Amino acid sequence: MASAKENTRNPWLWVPSLYLTEGLPYILVISISIVMYRDLGISNTDIAFYTSCLYLPWVIKPLWSPIVDMFNTKRRWVLLMQLLIALGAGGIAFALTTSHFFFYSLLFFWLLAFCSATHDIAADGLYMFGLPPFRQAYFVGIRTTFYRLATIVGVGSLLFFSDILQKYWNPAESWSLIHLCLALLFSAFCLYHYYALPYASADRPHGKSQEIFKEFISTFVSFFRKKHIGTALAFMLLYRLSESQLLKMVYPFLLDSKEKGGLALSASNVGVIYGSLGMIALTAGGIIGGILIARNGLKHWIGWMTLAINLPNFIYVYLALFQPENLTLISSLLMVEQFGYGFGFAAYTFYLILFSSGEHTTAHYALCTGFMALGMMLPGMISGWISDTFGYPLFFLWVMLCTIPGFILIRYLKIPENVN
Repeated sequence: MASAKENTRNPWLWVPSLYLTEGLPYILVISISIVMYRDLGISNTDIAFYTSCLYLPWVIKPLWSPIVDMFNTKRRWVLLMQLLIALGAGGIAFALTTSHFFFYSLLFFWLLAFCSATHDIAADGLYMFGLPPFRQAYFVGIRTTFYRLATIVGVGSLLFFSDILQKYWNPAESWSLIHLCLALLFSAFCLYHYYALPYASADRPHGKSQEIFKEFISTFVSFFRKKHIGTALAFMLLYRLSESQLLKMVYPFLLDSKEKGGLALSASNVGVIYGSLGMIALTAGGIIGGILIARNGLKHWIGWMTLAINLPNFIYVYLALFQPENLTLISSLLMVEQFGYGFGFAAYTFYLILFSSGEHTTAHYALCTGFMALGMMLPGMISGWISDTFGYPLFFLWVMLCTIPGFILIRYLKIPENVN
């Protein structure tokens, strides 16, 4: 019966929608929450600290992935997480109508974050179980495209609608309505996927908890016994030290008034410029970076890519000092910065792949991504305090100083010379 159901599932009917659903909760937690809390009058200090803490589920995601393997099928995990994400979005909509909206909405954002991270585990597992290897290779670009599409369209459209709604209602009412609509959207995705997701014969719980945990401990220990683990961990945590702080303050800086040191852009303009055009530039930079690494190897390009991810941050120093009003100029500069980020991030991603190679490749890569999230979480927590205390110009100068560890680390990084 399962086999018959499995054979009737056309990948085009579930792979794009599955990864669209995977991308949307992530941008809600990581990006949209920043803009929403800024609109609701929360300080940069609190915004940066509390929204950075929301990275934690992605930091510890590798630790509970064995639980997803042990209990129930990946298909059921996906459906359950999508239902809980819908409930979480609805909870945020309700929380924003209360006097203690910050505390209650954060609780629901935590629910969204944990469910989104768990959904990542289950969706990737279902992708592998639901498709034969040749189909997995064919659809790998499709899944990435729709995940990126969720980011590009999600940020741009949500900020656009918030801008429109706030012309008629206050920020709390506007964001409450947006999250209510998102709750309905995720409910619709859950219902659709109930019928569209495949019943893969290989998708079943392992059940042997002792063996799974024993293998997990062995995998965890072997990761920290890898050669040059100290340098590798330092690279994972510090290569994006500047970006981890910058990303938390970009939206408040672009939206804040000129008196507060910002650029006073509308939310719809920010959504288009940084959310949509910026993500397109970032994606293009990543694609070009990947092609060049494949052609000449990481060792050849890592210096240039470290320059690309760090030096364009000086754009924000210029914007904070001179506060230009020309929208075309601002858009062009931000697209250059995002292209450089995407280009430089290709080196980071490929190094994680190289370092994870060997025995337990998949599990070791998951641990690497956990450290990657930790490297974003910890510095981001203090970025708002620095911004509030010293102002945007000095904050962005501090961000430039934080690029130095990355340049130092690449001198000591061990990269296999024969890997292209």
